[in-house]
Amino acid sequence: MDGADCASILCDRPAPVVFAFMQDGLKLGQWALGCWNTVEAQPGLYRGTSIIDQQETRVRIEAMPSVWMISYHVGSTPDALQPRIMAKVVPGETLGHPADSSVLSLLAWRDTSMDDDRWQQLRECHRVELRIIRNLLRTQA
Repeated sequence: MDGADCASILCDRPAPVVFAFMQDGLKLGQWALGCWNTVEAQPGLYRGTSIIDQQETRVRIEAMPSVWMISYHVGSTPDALQPRIMAKVVPGETLGHPADSSVLSLLAWRDTSMDDDRWQQLRECHRVELRIIRNLLRTQA
């Protein structure tokens, strides 16, 4: 059983812009296929709907700017949130890319309730979401 997955993409926006976008709970609803059209249900708690199975998802976002990381605590109810998704932003120049670029990675951890099909779906969604994010960053700049 795979325990974790990571997908990455090069964005033509600087790390502070990408980081601000990724920590915005309302913008989450523009790219997260499992949490579409987010609204702030309570201060710091967002609710959205999966475009895949129409289930509601709750998300609490924990931003760690000193390390360019964001933890997404997800679950079906506010008391069931688990930190299973993480975003990491790496300034482009760190990896030899232009200074006005960055690499964005989405990391996911598989919980034991996910069968192989659901896990593969999540992995594929993250790759699509990264392309959506990159395009949104280009058009919303």
